Amino acid sequence: MVPTAAMIVFGGTFGTLFIAFPMKDVLTIPKLIGFTFSKNPLEPHTIIPQMIRYAEKARKDGLLALEADVQAAPDEFLKKGMQMVSDGIDIKTVREMLETELAFIATRHAGGIAMFEAAGGFAPTMGIIGTVMGMVHILGSLGGDSDPAALAPAIGVAFIATLYGVFSANLLWLPMGTKLKKRSEEEILVRELMLEGILSIQAGDNPQIVEEKLKGYLSPAVRATITKEE
Repeated sequence: MVPTAAMIVFGGTFGTLFIAFPMKDVLTIPKLIGFTFSKNPLEPHTIIPQMIRYAEKARKDGLLALEADVQAAPDEFLKKGMQMVSDGIDIKTVREMLETELAFIATRHAGGIAMFEAAGGFAPTMGIIGTVMGMVHILGSLGGDSDPAALAPAIGVAFIATLYGVFSANLLWLPMGTKLKKRSEEEILVRELMLEGILSIQAGDNPQIVEEKLKGYLSPAVRATITKEE
């Protein structure tokens, strides 16, 4: 019954996800699970000094001088924005294109988070279904030759499915969904910071002004860390 309970809960949870969401999205769940345990590659304390260097170079040598730096940019969003700047695209178009991409990123993240939150809702229900199925099997096997002493352990095993459902919802799916939400907020913040930096560089702002603008996105504690690194 214990392996069967696990199959009902986890198999049923994934089955409902395949019904509720597109298959291509559900197949990304293993990747998203790995993402929750990986380190965020986009950190403000590395992006801000880089944006300041871009601003200094653009101020000194012009926007075209950033062409070589664009190819070495660590992030596709940053690379795309700096490429448009070095190509001389007007600031309004750059802002609109990057804001559109940022909105798409947020929407994509929300889809992944929604799957984990949905799994957190489906899993306990699958557990109850597993328990009911176990109880039906136990009651159906009762008869004149049945051993009453074996009834309590069998009922206990049947309730394992409910335990699996509640456990997986509250210790796996919902916490990972919360972690993904937090990671999404952090990534969007860093990309908004990149967007502000790109537009400031294109506008020809002084590197010190660029630095102060970007630090405005951060808490005082993180700002102090960046100051120490610089």
